[in-house]
Amino acid sequence: MANVHYFTLTIAILALASSLAYASDPSPLQDFCVALNDPKTAVFVNGKFCKNPKLAKADDFFFSGLRKAGNTSNPVGSAVTQANVAQIPGLNTLGISLVRIDYAPNGLNPPHTHPRATEALIVLEGTLYVGFVTSNPENRLFTKVLNKGDVFVFPEGLIHFQFNVGKTNAVAIAGLSSQNPGVITIANAVFGSNPPISSDVLTKAFQVDKKVIDYLQEQLWWDNN
Repeated sequence: MANVHYFTLTIAILALASSLAYASDPSPLQDFCVALNDPKTAVFVNGKFCKNPKLAKADDFFFSGLRKAGNTSNPVGSAVTQANVAQIPGLNTLGISLVRIDYAPNGLNPPHTHPRATEALIVLEGTLYVGFVTSNPENRLFTKVLNKGDVFVFPEGLIHFQFNVGKTNAVAIAGLSSQNPGVITIANAVFGSNPPISSDVLTKAFQVDKKVIDYLQEQLWWDNN
C-alpha cells in the first residue's frame, strides 16, 4: 500500500513540474514556424500563421535593429528596442526574444511587468540600479547595482525597473522567455488607460485626494518601447 502511495505522489510531482515547465511558450513540434501575416496556404500556430518551411529564408531569422542606440531624448530618458516575433518572424514558437535598452544619465526604464516572460538582463555599458518587487502580501523589494558585464534576473510577471545611476549613458541587453513577452508599464496602465479608470476607484485605491488623481491622469505618460 505504501508503494502505491509513493508512486501516486511521484506521478503528482512530475505532473506539477511538467505544468510549470510549460508556464510560458510551449515547445515547438517542428524545427521552426516562420510567422506570416498572409493566411493563405499557412497554418495558425501561437497566434501567427506559419510560412511553408520550404519558403523560409535567412532573413526570416535576422534583425539588425539592436546595433543602433535608441533615442533617449524623452521624459523617462530611456528607449527599448524590441527584437521579438514582430521583428523576427522566425522566432514564432521558439519561446525567446531580446530587447536592447538605452539609458541617458538618470534615465529610467519605469516599473513594469512582462506577463508572459522571465527576463535576464546583462549590462553592456554603464551602471544601473535595478530591482523587482514580489507579489502580495510580502511585496518584498530585491535590488542590486549592476556594472558592465553583470547579470540580473527578473522573474515572470513581477514588477521591475532599471535606473541609470552613472554619469554616462548606459546600455543593456535582455533575453526574455517568450516570443512575445508583452509589457505593462504600471503608471501608464493605471493613470493613462483608455478610457480612464474612474477617479473614485483610484482615489480609494491610493488613499489620496481626488485632485492628486486628476493631476496624474492629466499627464502624458511616455511609452519608451
